[in-house]
Amino acid sequence: MESTHAGDARRKVLDAAEIGALAHLYRGEVYRSTIWRTRLDTTTNWAVVTLGIALSISYSSPAASPLPLILVGILILFFLMLEARRYRYFNVWRARCRWMETHFFAPMLHDGDLHMEDGWQEVLAQDYWKPRYHVSVWVAIGRRIRRNYVWILLIQTVAYIGKLLVHPEPLTSGADFVARASVGPIHGGFVLAAGLLYCLVWGAAALWSWRDDQRRAGMRRDRTSMG
Repeated sequence: MESTHAGDARRKVLDAAEIGALAHLYRGEVYRSTIWRTRLDTTTNWAVVTLGIALSISYSSPAASPLPLILVGILILFFLMLEARRYRYFNVWRARCRWMETHFFAPMLHDGDLHMEDGWQEVLAQDYWKPRYHVSVWVAIGRRIRRNYVWILLIQTVAYIGKLLVHPEPLTSGADFVARASVGPIHGGFVLAAGLLYCLVWGAAALWSWRDDQRRAGMRRDRTSMG
């Protein structure tokens, strides 16, 4: 077998045993990514269930308080942070699988050539030697908001505003709207301002992550990348 070093143009031909080991490695990475993908779905389900409970309590009667729709935002925030952390782990395994698919399996299926001269195996080896996250926390948060939580946050916001508009009776003035938003001694204006800030922060995170993804895609020399 011919060996190579960094910068060496010669090819290191994989034998049957090494190709088999790489195939088993791919299966293991697919399994790990599947497990972490399931864990992502679990936290999303928790957020949906807790929001459903808050909706049921707040809309159980006209006299019911809209406060549960505010408090559930804390739980949604916790689930979002937890899911972003899990997504960073999931993205490591997903990126490795995609890397092997585009640089090992696809060339082998297309023309029977593994293109070892491209150095893709060195990138994969470095990722095993020095594991790291491929995306930041804010990128992970933004991606989860864009994929799932934008709908959860939208339902929460619409339900809260709808509650203030129709209960305990249809709204007749803007002053009543602010008054209904009051929570104990906290003025309704502060509560509404905090809610607006809550929505703007998550909207900004989603927009920032989308722009970062566009930037990362533009920096790629080809259609594939780790992360």
